[in-house]
Amino acid sequence: MSRTVFLNGDFVPFEEARIPVMDRGFLFADGIYEVAAIIDGKLVDEVAHLARLDRSLRAIEIANPYTSEEWIALMRELAARDEVREGLVYIEVTRGVAERDFPFPPEGTPPTVVMFTQAKRILGAPAAEKGVAVITVPDLRWKRRDIKSVALLAQVLAKQEAARAGVSEAWMVEDGHVTEGGSSTAFIITPDDRLVTRPLSNAVLPGITRIAVMQLAREMQLTIEERLFTVEEALCAREAFYTSASAIVMPVVTIDGKAIGDGSPGPMTKRLREVYLALARDGALASG
Repeated sequence: MSRTVFLNGDFVPFEEARIPVMDRGFLFADGIYEVAAIIDGKLVDEVAHLARLDRSLRAIEIANPYTSEEWIALMRELAARDEVREGLVYIEVTRGVAERDFPFPPEGTPPTVVMFTQAKRILGAPAAEKGVAVITVPDLRWKRRDIKSVALLAQVLAKQEAARAGVSEAWMVEDGHVTEGGSSTAFIITPDDRLVTRPLSNAVLPGITRIAVMQLAREMQLTIEERLFTVEEALCAREAFYTSASAIVMPVVTIDGKAIGDGSPGPMTKRLREVYLALARDGALASG
């Protein structure tokens, strides 16, 4: 079955989807994106993802073209057309098409809206069973990392370095402290069983899966510390993992080649992943 793209109000075959050269997303990375998971054919935590989309759009002064309810209907329609039972839906909104010039185009220029699905194994992913390796790299990004901008060159370079090293993710480091992964939120569990992740600020993206996992951790009566942590502290952690819409909760078993804990996914990490996936499959996170 051919994939479908939602493009500026229409569902079109993937092969026919076209965006003009003068689109500001292409010329300036002047746009915002969002990604939500699909499990058992259902959207996961979509209301929270769309709230972050709206926040990022407002931060760079692009009018949101749809309400949350309209977005959800379109996302569900697209997933149904592509018959995606497990995977992702990707949304991108740019400032639209105009002659190349740095200032915003004339008022009333319509935004470009693109949405497509990707099939991806989430349940029973082999990487989650065995755990993954990460490396650390310098954080080269701009100062508004809380905005989910399509300007991802620094992340591309970090992820490519991870790919060359044969590992799954790169944890970015600034002033000796882990900020976040190339496309994920970093967590450690200390030897005294404290769950640690960096606090929200302009320095990190407010991860949607992060929010849900931290709530689950509270319900499991884990002590949570939102604070900076160093690479050295991560290397001495009992467990480590990262979260994202596609990885859910991914156990980290080595950092820069050094084993974390006993070098296998830890019990708390596995439990958080199990509970999250159970709630997603029950529809408890399909909040629309």
